[in-house]
Amino acid sequence: MKLIIAIVQDEDSSRLLTGLMRKGIGVTKLATTGGFLKAGNTTLMIGVEDERVEEAISTIESVCKSRKQLTTTPTTISGVTTSGFNAFPVEVTVGGATLFVLSVDQFLKI
Repeated sequence: MKLIIAIVQDEDSSRLLTGLMRKGIGVTKLATTGGFLKAGNTTLMIGVEDERVEEAISTIESVCKSRKQLTTTPTTISGVTTSGFNAFPVEVTVGGATLFVLSVDQFLKI
């Protein structure tokens, strides 16, 4: 058995949960926050049998696409961050998914 920990953008999470549940893949949803953009993320814990790992990953790939987004970032002057006064737009890539696939020694439902 494997545990897939998937960190996805909030806007992808609902469609991904629906897609996984339609395939009978169990998932637990955790609300998390990203560090760089301070945006809402969703962390999913997905438990699957070894032979279904690729199916789960392909479902994640089909829903969680990378895209460009404009955000503002404050400028720094001599190492001091200004409070948004000199913010300028920066294009960043968001979306996609970060996956960790771990082996599970034991699985219990109590």
